[in-house]
Amino acid sequence: MENFRLVRPEHLNHHGYLFGGVLLKWLDEFGWMAATLDFPGSTFVTVGMDEINFKKRIENGSILRFIIKPQRTGKTSVTYIAKVFTNQAGAQQDEVFTTKLTFVNIGENGKPAPLPTKCQYNSQKKENELLF
Repeated sequence: MENFRLVRPEHLNHHGYLFGGVLLKWLDEFGWMAATLDFPGSTFVTVGMDEINFKKRIENGSILRFIIKPQRTGKTSVTYIAKVFTNQAGAQQDEVFTTKLTFVNIGENGKPAPLPTKCQYNSQKKENELLF
């Protein structure tokens, strides 16, 4: 899954760069969307992110590109690799952040529930690509 965000003044910290918590919020949101599209009908909650390491500061006006790909599917959970790239004022794309996001499917009782056996989004995505 690929998403983009424009860094605006309301996203900045007191030093004038992207506030780290905003980036983490976007990653969590985009990761949840990827899991929900991959496994329709599931109810996902975030279990965790692995290493949080900001590689470069991100300036106002930067266009961020988020790439989120499935890495591992368990019985009740799914893990994605998330990479964030920035393109500042026409410069070359730089990788600014990488992490793994893990989501667990929960049932009505609030406990982990099995994932559907088939990832439906990937086959639907292939069908949609034929339309363009």
